[in-house]
Amino acid sequence: MGKSREIKKRLKAVANIRRITKTMQMIATSKFSRAQQESLAGKPYSEALFGLVSELAGACESDHPLLTGVPEAEGKPELTLILTSDRGLCGPYNGSIIRTALAHIRSSEKVSGGTLEVVGRKGATVLKFNGVRVDTHHTQFGDKPRYEDVEKLCQRYIDLFQQGEVSAVRVVSMKYISAGRQRPEVLQLLPFRPAEQGDQPSRSQYEFSPSEHEMLDRVVPAAAKALLFQAFKDAVVSEHIARMVAMKAATDNAGKMGQRLNREFNRARQAQITTELTEIVSGAAALS
Repeated sequence: MGKSREIKKRLKAVANIRRITKTMQMIATSKFSRAQQESLAGKPYSEALFGLVSELAGACESDHPLLTGVPEAEGKPELTLILTSDRGLCGPYNGSIIRTALAHIRSSEKVSGGTLEVVGRKGATVLKFNGVRVDTHHTQFGDKPRYEDVEKLCQRYIDLFQQGEVSAVRVVSMKYISAGRQRPEVLQLLPFRPAEQGDQPSRSQYEFSPSEHEMLDRVVPAAAKALLFQAFKDAVVSEHIARMVAMKAATDNAGKMGQRLNREFNRARQAQITTELTEIVSGAAALS
């Protein structure tokens, strides 16, 4: 009797867990659909902006500081931004980003001795546990980053870069390629490299008004901000995909465990009934 009661309690607990994970899977699916639309909607603008920067840089052979760097920054340490999630239960998402970030940090003294900034509680916790110094932990973004907040952050990076305090700015995040494929990457934000980020520059000839140099002063910062914002949006989409997949796997495992426990409960119940019948028959035979 005791065994069947214990199995029944476990069955109830597994059923409750399955309902929770199923609900979390549905929520993650809904958030993923909205985040995917926002991420894909911004890519044509970003690609067009990168193409324009490539055209301008090629037309005037510019030595713009955001494209080539500043002499004062040569030999200075780099700044690294790591994008992770605030919440867990998203499978290998945070682990993949942290492994990529640690490999990048250990790859160069300019990186390990530079400034390290983190978005997301999970990344900050793991890095501190591994003894990595975190200079700034950003908590204002969440899973719905606003362009205004990202713009302020990128403008600060641009100012630091132009003042020669850092030699480069890189972003470690999860790149969204498709619903079935995401990969962690180290993205170079500054100095800006438009030809690598967008389409290759075309061979068309343009006349620019105002001049190419004046337009670069406006377009290059805008392109860097768009690139960073796109990295944030890709990170959010990838997080929702990872959580959706993890919760679906947990739901399926809970269902399989429930079936197994149900079979065990039926066997235990059958054994209990057999034992009771045997006792009844034995008692009746003893009385007769």
